[in-house]
Amino acid sequence: MNKKLFFSVSILVLLVACNKDSKIEKDIANIDVNVKVERFDQIFAASQPQDLPKLKSTFPFLFSKHISDSVWINSMNDTLQQQLFTEVEKIFGNFDEVANDAKFLFQHLKYYDKTFKVPRVITLTNYVDYRNKTIVTDTIVLIALDNYLGENHEFYSDIPKYLTQSMKPSQIVSDLATDYASKYIFQSQRKTLLDEMIYFGKELYFKDKMIPFKTDAEKIGYTQEQLDWAVSNESYIWRYFIEKELLYSTDSSLPSRFVAPAPFTKFYLELDSESPGRLGQYIGWQIVKSYMDNNSVDFMDMLQMDANDIFNDAKFKPRKE
Repeated sequence: MNKKLFFSVSILVLLVACNKDSKIEKDIANIDVNVKVERFDQIFAASQPQDLPKLKSTFPFLFSKHISDSVWINSMNDTLQQQLFTEVEKIFGNFDEVANDAKFLFQHLKYYDKTFKVPRVITLTNYVDYRNKTIVTDTIVLIALDNYLGENHEFYSDIPKYLTQSMKPSQIVSDLATDYASKYIFQSQRKTLLDEMIYFGKELYFKDKMIPFKTDAEKIGYTQEQLDWAVSNESYIWRYFIEKELLYSTDSSLPSRFVAPAPFTKFYLELDSESPGRLGQYIGWQIVKSYMDNNSVDFMDMLQMDANDIFNDAKFKPRKE
């Protein structure tokens, strides 16, 4: 009888939570947001040298005063630049799907932050500078489309696979959400492995709220198989962190082993080759989720909280093996 009662209460709590989330998403969908994408990549590809003054007037932030006009004119005739444009057009001739993703992201941002103002959204190419795929400011969003041509694109042959797996159109809005998360998250310190895990846990929970229309795999930049591996081994990963007393360690090598982008997570065990990288981020995500499930705290306030306070009140228990 007690088990039946517990099960019934659990189902009721789940239904209430789902209904609440559904109402929030309905309210968000009604927020008026106008997203106009400015295709600088297309405009530049169609421009002639005489068009340069107008380009600089319309997009002044894209033209450094330290670069002479001759460099830009040469770029207009550069064969690599022309090839980049051709490949971008193949994938992004129609930008509607990505624009809609950006609209949904902005609607969610406006719901949770009433001061948020919709920025200019501008697409460009940047010679596959994959470390700067997107740039976000208070007024402008830049998206370098040549970094999203698909993980197996020939342009990416010299880039590690663990990085190229996120270089596809579906990851654009996730990368934008990452950039926005950094503007809202604060931690007084990031000294321990736990600090780092919670920081990225906040970032991923931010994505839960801002891009709920994306899969968990897309939020963290895993393949579905990698995410399934993390879920299946969650209990083992957590036990390893506890047994090795890693959470409060300030060993500077730990973030690179467990948090930073990498082809796999470095447990220094046989299973390393099977594991995805950044499993510390994944566990941090689960801790933050548990904290929010077990505490009545405003989502935006949580982003400002100390990592230890979140962990101590999270009541986190990993999924059973």
